[in-house]
Amino acid sequence: MKFVILAVLAVAAMGAPQYDYEPPRSYGGSSSSEEILILRDDRDRDDYGRYSLNVETANGIVLQDAGSPDGPEGAVVASGSFSYTAPDGTPVRLQYVADENGFQPQSDLLPVAPEFPHPIPQFVLDQIAKAAEEDSRERKVSAPSGSYGAPNRK
Repeated sequence: MKFVILAVLAVAAMGAPQYDYEPPRSYGGSSSSEEILILRDDRDRDDYGRYSLNVETANGIVLQDAGSPDGPEGAVVASGSFSYTAPDGTPVRLQYVADENGFQPQSDLLPVAPEFPHPIPQFVLDQIAKAAEEDSRERKVSAPSGSYGAPNRK
């Protein structure tokens, strides 16, 4: 009898699902479970480390990436781009190169520092002049002597 109970428990345990599947969480603040078709997914890779990736989805996301180990000491050099439409309707496009000089993105939407020389506000110029005047006064008052004295011995 014990053997029959043990066998039934073993069969029931084997029939139970091994993993619980949970659908991915939504990250855009949207609770939509809309499925987006993948229109193109081309991936190529060779034995020498060269690769290319081209993906396009039905909602307008496009990704292109290619690389090869042509960098210094066999480092991978890659270039590519991606584009999509932001939630506010703005088209986003970014191109990049990643090589021995690091990751170098280019996009109209990336912030750009002002070109130099840019105008310097008057209060900054006034502060620079004041600091220069104070420095010249200190030099006149506390000019170092040209000789060294004997060391203090106690």
